[in-house]
Amino acid sequence: MKTVRVFAPASIANLGCGFDIMGLALDEVGDVLEMSVSEGDGLTIKNESGVPLPEDIEQNVITPVVRKFLEMTGNRAQVDVVIKRKIYPGSGIGSSSASSAAAAFGMNELFGCPLSEEDVVVCAMEGENLASGGYHADNAAPAVMGGIVLIRGYEPLDLIKLPVPGDFYCAVIHPKLVVSTKEARSILPKKVDMHAAIAQWGNVGGLVAGLYSGNIGLVGRSMRDSIAEPYRKSFIPGFDELREKVLESGSLAMNIAGSGPSVFALANRYEKAQRAGAIMEKHFSDLDIPYECYVVKVSNRGARLTAY
Repeated sequence: MKTVRVFAPASIANLGCGFDIMGLALDEVGDVLEMSVSEGDGLTIKNESGVPLPEDIEQNVITPVVRKFLEMTGNRAQVDVVIKRKIYPGSGIGSSSASSAAAAFGMNELFGCPLSEEDVVVCAMEGENLASGGYHADNAAPAVMGGIVLIRGYEPLDLIKLPVPGDFYCAVIHPKLVVSTKEARSILPKKVDMHAAIAQWGNVGGLVAGLYSGNIGLVGRSMRDSIAEPYRKSFIPGFDELREKVLESGSLAMNIAGSGPSVFALANRYEKAQRAGAIMEKHFSDLDIPYECYVVKVSNRGARLTAY
């Protein structure tokens, strides 16, 4: 039997303007899996994280990831997975993608790394499909690769790791309001107004240009969402008022993290991110909504082996 322990980071998808095509990895927060392979042909998943998860392995995102890896590599094995640490599902910081990325990375390590990094992302996307009903990589790619990732296209998958200029920090708050990815996607319009589309294209270009040039102001101006946010912000009480206060405190931008209900603020200094986190905490505390808040650095490291 061979065993590895893998960490995969939490992630933030969309970054405002990059719906389904951009995401970033967070430091410190994430999932930890212990994975073993031996002779045989089967899969077990044991949850020791303390976070409630489906008991049926067919409903666990790890299952299609493991099967996809074995299919892609032509292997068969008995695979045993123990979930040691878990982001709470529905948190908006890539709960399903952290497990999916950890499982894909771990399988690749256990079998001697036959897959490229991009193919590991392809495996991780199987878990995302189970969780949300779509093959998207805006959480899975940064969870595997780290940093900020642009998905230029899906047919074929074309991933571009963007530079992270200077010290970027995120204040992320997860109010205990469960918003499923499927529900958050279902309220979006099937057709997009031309004016909104043009604004979104301009912001995506501006964000990429800002990251490559190190123009922090341009990064902040570009992290605006004309497509999903107008509909999804209804899930988050007082969203507009909260953003106004966060931006006044010195953050570059504030957006919904993925499909929500988590909200994140991006700052170029730790102190500014701390201020944003305090404002977010007060906002939800005043509304009597329980929450978890993190102030962490944007991480250039993705899924990896860990001793913890």
